[in-house]
Amino acid sequence: MKKTELTKSLEIMDERFGHDTLISLATIDGNIPAVRIVNSYYENGAFYTITYALSNKIKQIEANSTVAICGEWFTAHGVGENMGYICDELNIEIATKLRKVFSAWYSNGHTDENNPNTIILRIRLTDAVLFSHGTRYDIDFKDI
Repeated sequence: MKKTELTKSLEIMDERFGHDTLISLATIDGNIPAVRIVNSYYENGAFYTITYALSNKIKQIEANSTVAICGEWFTAHGVGENMGYICDELNIEIATKLRKVFSAWYSNGHTDENNPNTIILRIRLTDAVLFSHGTRYDIDFKDI
């Protein structure tokens, strides 16, 4: 991908996903795919979501960290990573952003910051296909 195309595709990613957005997240449960929709936020080649450490998605990611996502004319592969407790000192910067991005629903009782199993899931993208106004962008996130 040319540098100008890469720059344009990353601008589209920021515009389209740099806020609270729904994506489908696929994991593998043994030999069976499992998919669910999650609220997410995109920044610098990764999607972030808040979830529960004992959920099936995290159990599946711990067994096989390769994931797939899709949403809004976009598909990608990535690596799922449990970043740990949302209130951990190491997560202060991203947690502050996520609270703001997810503010419409964050404090409605669904997210319990007092529970150490409330964690941040990062999906580091490896490759993606993005469509915008009739143009296809094949993105290799190793180029970023």
